Amino acid sequence: MKIVLDSHTHTIASGHAYNTVMEMVHAASEKGLELLGITEHAEGMPGSCNNMYFRNVKVLPRRMEGIEVLFGAEANILDPQGNLDMTGKDMRYLDLVIASLHPHCMQPGTCAENTAAYLHAMDNPYINIIGHPDDGRYPVDYEELVRAAKENHVLLEVNNHSLDPHSVRTSARENITVMLKLCMKYGAPIILDSDAHWCGDIGNTAYSLPLLKEIGFPEELVVNRSVEEYKKYIGKR
Repeated sequence: MKIVLDSHTHTIASGHAYNTVMEMVHAASEKGLELLGITEHAEGMPGSCNNMYFRNVKVLPRRMEGIEVLFGAEANILDPQGNLDMTGKDMRYLDLVIASLHPHCMQPGTCAENTAAYLHAMDNPYINIIGHPDDGRYPVDYEELVRAAKENHVLLEVNNHSLDPHSVRTSARENITVMLKLCMKYGAPIILDSDAHWCGDIGNTAYSLPLLKEIGFPEELVVNRSVEEYKKYIGKR
């Protein structure tokens, strides 16, 4: 399967990544991608952007070096009620929004609490993708998660970085496998993302794509195959 886009990457604006926008765009273009999503961490992450950064992305061109570039955010889920560290007033300026759980912003809870956090976040009409819902530190009811994602027209992410042996996220391979099998059962689409924090990692599917092949995951449920298919899930719902 040809991967034509990477929708979850970070620049130096996120505070703990290492390249500029132009360096990331150049790397994506050199790798033959058709679309790059730059999704900085929202302000709940230490050292990251404040709301003025996100409100000003309107000044950035959406086409550079022959590829389409979308500017968004990785918002932090703060509690089991699905509250985020971004308001709708801020998110309305963005091309896409990922919602994720990070220990800096919400400590792991029970399976019911973690699942509720994701489900309530999906109710937000600005949320397009649930980021790395694979971390064993946050046990989740994957059947509920997949069914809700399908119902809410939200993409579940298969995060290549989570599968890296050096990742701090635990049990990611086992959890992603469970999630993928349920996505097949319910016909819920997924997105493969690198979560790149430096330009050399853009478009990296070294761990995620072999896992999909191993379990026989159908190509038609992977939105990375087509910018047109991806855009059915991106933007305000």
